[in-house]
Amino acid sequence: MSEFAFDVSIEDFEAKVLQPAETVPVVVDFWAPWCEPCKVLKPMLEKLAEEFKGRFLLAKVNADENPELSQHFGVRSIPSVKVLYQGQLVDEFNGALPESQIREFLDRIALPAGPGGNLREEAAALVAEGKLDEALAKLVAASQTNPQDQAIQLDAVDVLMQLGRNDEAKQLLAGEYTNEPDRANALRARLALAAGAADTAEIEARLAANPADHATRLELSRAYAAQSRFREAMEAALEVVVRDRFFDEGAGRKAMLQLFEALGGSEQYDDLIREFRRKMSAALN
Repeated sequence: MSEFAFDVSIEDFEAKVLQPAETVPVVVDFWAPWCEPCKVLKPMLEKLAEEFKGRFLLAKVNADENPELSQHFGVRSIPSVKVLYQGQLVDEFNGALPESQIREFLDRIALPAGPGGNLREEAAALVAEGKLDEALAKLVAASQTNPQDQAIQLDAVDVLMQLGRNDEAKQLLAGEYTNEPDRANALRARLALAAGAADTAEIEARLAANPADHATRLELSRAYAAQSRFREAMEAALEVVVRDRFFDEGAGRKAMLQLFEALGGSEQYDDLIREFRRKMSAALN
């Protein structure tokens, strides 16, 4: 029996649910052996209880064996999930939801993450100050504290790429990020952009000699992106869209979309993406 997930009856409901709920949210799952959706939801909640490591507790109530509890909580269909915290019913849902929605639900009601979460916030502040090596050290410590947190691991990948340590970033990205697939894919796309490293001064000179050379301008955009000069990369690609939207079957627009995908997983680039999405839309309309 897990320390974070356990069976509960009416006899031990106060000791196992009501008392712990004074200090930690308790998720009460009303289920029954004959209920097919329950067979999907219950193991999912058990897995997430282990993953959240005590940020909430899972109390499993067999509704058939404990009709008084079902009646008390107004359970009319199962599975039915109720959240108790500090003497209150604070949230609930019915039915077997997709795991992504359950994660959102649990993130909303669970206690804040422990030391790993605080270290992650400190790392983000250091990144904003440009102190990348210090930020990476914080993220390594956070990952050791909470090795299951994929968001921390991807933060480390992001910092490694900003430091130009792309081989290490590639090794980390080789794993499966089932909890953060969109962000992992965005970082992989950005890593692919980094493979286009080139001498920007030489390309700039060629473009200055022939400003109408759209292929060279796109080459320059890729070179800027490889150096994490993303604003300049977008400006160069956008200029191709403005000058000739049909060049090479819309290559300028495709380059912009590739940049949006590569940066889409990081909040620090949200404003930049919004700005250039507007500019591209204006150029195409």
